[in-house]
This record gives sequence, C-alpha cells and structure tokens, in this order.
Amino acid sequence: MAKRNADAPAASDSGAAPDAQANPLPATYEAALQELESLVSRLDAGQLPLEDLLRQYQRGTELLRFCQGKLEAVEQQIQVFENGEGRPWAGGA
Repeated sequence: MAKRNADAPAASDSGAAPDAQANPLPATYEAALQELESLVSRLDAGQLPLEDLLRQYQRGTELLRFCQGKLEAVEQQIQVFENGEGRPWAGGA
C-alpha cells in the first residue's frame, strides 16, 4: 500500500499538470465536442495502456464540464429571451 501512495502523487504530478498546460480547453463548444468524440472512440477501442487511459479519461472529464458549461450558458440566455429581457449575450460561462 505504501508503494501505491508513493506512485500515485508521481503519476498525478507528471500527468495532470503538464496535460492541462499542453492541452488547454478548446475555444469553442464545437471544437471541444469534436475532441471529446475522438477521445471516446479511443477509449472505446480499449487499446490504451492504463496510465494513458486515466489521462484520457481525465481530459474527457474536463471537456465534458466545458461543454456542459457552454450549454448551460446558452440555456440561460434562451430563458432571458423567453422572458422578454433582450440583453446581449456575453458568450458563455
């Protein structure tokens, strides 16, 4: 168990931060969705080593949150329009 704890921080230190810096979130919902669909295809293929699988899953989670945030922002704007409050859209969350 001590070995697992020693390995876990090293894997997250070397895997999480550099990936986040090397792969910033896409500029648009469409680009994020396209990357997410590609990532899901790779995950579904089941041919990734375990560490890559974890990194890809992590990236997918980031992309999913990004897409959900964009969709929520659009939904809020639609509600504003439906309520007759025609304010300019700021472009999302």
